[in-house]
Amino acid sequence: MDRVNKIIQMLENGQHNEALIEYNVVLTKGKPEEKFLLSEELFQLGFLEEAKALAENLLETYPEEGEILVLLGEILVEAGEEEAAILVLEKISEHDVHFGQSLLLLADLYQIQGLYEVCESKLLKAKEVLPNEIVIDFAMGELYSEQGEVTKAMNAYESVLKEVVEMAGVNIHQRIADLLSSSGAFEEALPYYDKALEEKLEINTLFGYAFTALQAGYNRTAIEKFTELKELDPEYHSLYLHLAKAYEREEDLENSLKTIQEGIREDQFNKELFFYGGKIALKLGITEEAEKSFRESLALDPGFTDAALTLSSLFIQEERYEDVLDLISQLDIIEDEEPQLLWDAAVAYHQLEDFSQALDKYEVAYTFLKQNPDFLSDYGYFLIEEGKTDRAAEIFKQLLVEDPTNSEYLDTLERLTDLNH
Repeated sequence: MDRVNKIIQMLENGQHNEALIEYNVVLTKGKPEEKFLLSEELFQLGFLEEAKALAENLLETYPEEGEILVLLGEILVEAGEEEAAILVLEKISEHDVHFGQSLLLLADLYQIQGLYEVCESKLLKAKEVLPNEIVIDFAMGELYSEQGEVTKAMNAYESVLKEVVEMAGVNIHQRIADLLSSSGAFEEALPYYDKALEEKLEINTLFGYAFTALQAGYNRTAIEKFTELKELDPEYHSLYLHLAKAYEREEDLENSLKTIQEGIREDQFNKELFFYGGKIALKLGITEEAEKSFRESLALDPGFTDAALTLSSLFIQEERYEDVLDLISQLDIIEDEEPQLLWDAAVAYHQLEDFSQALDKYEVAYTFLKQNPDFLSDYGYFLIEEGKTDRAAEIFKQLLVEDPTNSEYLDTLERLTDLNH
């Protein structure tokens, strides 16, 4: 095996030409043991073509040797040749000592391809062959988790936990916690996050814990964990919005807004932070700050519908009708796709006494909002103002279908009927 060590040493020293000469000697004249060992070493170093050639050369002499087939399968997987890898691995006999290993590799390949039933069958067969191999339990947990089969995944992961708390660099307690959290079992997830953090303080685990606590309604716990995360890594941008929400739920609006401002300093291109900051500013009565935040959000994304609607609503409340129309004209939002903006424009034109434009907007908005009683009421009274009593009567008849005992609508329709006759 001295020649193999020599080749590896040459590669590590950058003597690639010399290594290639020695490699070719092993490929053409080397002993089987040399070829196999060199193939393994080259595979680990990333020389996939050379490793593959050695493995294929060996298979010419030992076509049914499971150890060689597994090695070639691994090389092909690493090279991105999944279909070829499957064909190689499927050749391994059930009686071969490496059959269980081949089943695990095949299961992984079929899972990548989304063939979950085939993957499951390979893993179940592997479990029969290697009943005490916890790697198989872990693989089954990963498969069932990806499919959303929470109970099956939990059982598999719990089997792993009987032996180890970490597998393939994965904290099993965290895996279970994330699985439960993503399935909506927030309270059940929290003890697993606790255990995961006891084993290792890791920022993604801490975020998962804090987020899950927030979802479960444990706002103070969420605040505590998000704050701890912020102190560990203030550049963990995702925390700020959720921490602000936790403060808001605790009716601590000042700290909520302060948290948003901290987040914006870390991430100046996050439209959601500006938008949420605007909403908190509105709750605090700081309308100028709110408007500024909404405008910043829309500057980042002129198609941000929530920010556009909230700012437009603010302008209408403040009777700033010109600003409503200016805002809508600057948005990258098709009014037909967001009919509330059509309604807002209609109200603005109406208040600015541009009745023709107002009527046009109301008519288009009606196409989308004919089931909205507030819109219909507004539209109906506008039509009365404009003397379009026949059309107004139709609108109030429509309103009375949904609310037949509404005395205001009944009286209005009665007056319109008298006018029209």
